[in-house]
Amino acid sequence: MLPHKTKQFFFVLIKLSIVVAAFYFIYHKLVNNNELSFYDFKENIIKNDAFSPKIIIFLILLSSFNWFFEILKWQNLVSTQEKTSFKQATNQTLGSLTASLITPNRIGEYGAKAMYFTKNLRKRIMLVNLIGNLQQMSVTVVLGIIGLYFFVSKYNLDLNYYRLSKYTTIGFVLICLIIFILRKTKFIFKGFSIEKLKMFILNFQKTNLSIGFLLSFLRYAIFSFQFYFLLQCFHVEIDYFNSMIGITSMYLLASIIPTIFIFDVVIKGSVAVYLFSFLGVNELIILCVITIMWLLNFVLPSIIGSFFVLRFKMPKTIINS
Repeated sequence: MLPHKTKQFFFVLIKLSIVVAAFYFIYHKLVNNNELSFYDFKENIIKNDAFSPKIIIFLILLSSFNWFFEILKWQNLVSTQEKTSFKQATNQTLGSLTASLITPNRIGEYGAKAMYFTKNLRKRIMLVNLIGNLQQMSVTVVLGIIGLYFFVSKYNLDLNYYRLSKYTTIGFVLICLIIFILRKTKFIFKGFSIEKLKMFILNFQKTNLSIGFLLSFLRYAIFSFQFYFLLQCFHVEIDYFNSMIGITSMYLLASIIPTIFIFDVVIKGSVAVYLFSFLGVNELIILCVITIMWLLNFVLPSIIGSFFVLRFKMPKTIINS
């Protein structure tokens, strides 16, 4: 057994490593972006004279509301398992964002959030986090499908519909096959059978689920409007409707592509450049908008979250008398 002080030292070292790794990847992404160099990014902003102090404050305010609703959603969902204050929810949400920044598809968020709770609650906390992510994904998919329908109807996309339908059919058959196998077998993951997982979701408080969907929609409305507002800052002459069908289509396509989260900006950039080329928007402007969105909605809260990571303490186990 290691001495208590040695354990404390290693615990502090782990927290510092998480923060340093997050900052390094953010720096690396900004400086070594193959699609948009930091020099081009800076020069394009200066050339377009896009940002006055009032605009910067408004953009930060939009990002603040984006994360305010995400924190509120987490507090609403997790309070079904343990009473959680808004301050605690803020700590858990932003701290786990920093810890998961460099993990594929933010998978590290599940474990990071669970660490804020006692051992007997951690499995359920991971399931609550899954529900929250599924809610946000559902909003993205539903609005994205509507947007993509209008986009395809209005613009002549160069799509191979035979290949698209073939892969869609294969994907659908595979999903049905997986569901069938899981239903017929007693599959257990981390102590949770599929049946228990299904019952956990079905028995989840309906009021909390409804509030979660509402907050997910509000978040989506805010960051999609923020994207549109940034286009206006770069003097892009495009109306709100056409912007939204491009934005919703972009978030749909980008969300279904597996990626390491730190490179999420690259994936969204590639998809956005392709889609907005049909709307006549300059590639450099789109890449700048994507980068600014990433800085405002992930880098900035991650920097704040690093403070919570450094202050993190393992929860004390409650012993029933």
